[in-house]
Amino acid sequence: MTDSAAIRAYWDAAAHGFDDEPDHGLRQEPTRAAWAARLASWIPGPARDVLDVGCGTGSLSRLLAEAGHRVTGVDLAPRMVDQARAKLAAAGLRGRFLVGDAEAPPTGEDTFDAVLCRHLVWTLPDPRAALRAWVSLLRPGGTLLLVEGRWRQPGQAGQGYVAGAAELPWNGGVAAAELAAAVRPLVARARVEPLGGDPALWGGPVADERYALIARV
Repeated sequence: MTDSAAIRAYWDAAAHGFDDEPDHGLRQEPTRAAWAARLASWIPGPARDVLDVGCGTGSLSRLLAEAGHRVTGVDLAPRMVDQARAKLAAAGLRGRFLVGDAEAPPTGEDTFDAVLCRHLVWTLPDPRAALRAWVSLLRPGGTLLLVEGRWRQPGQAGQGYVAGAAELPWNGGVAAAELAAAVRPLVARARVEPLGGDPALWGGPVADERYALIARV
């Protein structure tokens, strides 16, 4: 199985062009507005403490901060974290960003009202351990929000990713039913919201499975 050093190096190298994808950089107003609306429905006000694990370049962290939430972002790749810090600073927004392993966020004794994770679990060597860790960071009544999908067609999983990726438990993404089965024993309730039918979120139509899993503890 691949290790965290290889994963870190991959995403550090990808940081420069990461925001070129419409749903990563959120540079187009329709895409930004679509994500802002979804986040407002999943993590409504008033201001909450939100942990964005695998925050990447901070695009969703920025939307959360614009909505008035107090955001902590964690990412394994230092260059991603640098861009996230710069993105919020350029917008005049506050956020705390840490370099660290999303499977064990380096947040000390802090707890949160919500933990957000988007497009990350397929990269993790032990995603089930990560789910347990994230739930443990939530305050009573808190929200675990996972935006995930099954990204590639059969036979393509792992192409272009790090060596050993084929051995990752959820390489190429995870179907909603499988992720829900892993989460439900850890939470009070959970539901799945399909997202593949909303092209505004992705900058155009998509053919693969995409969804949000919203769970409460």
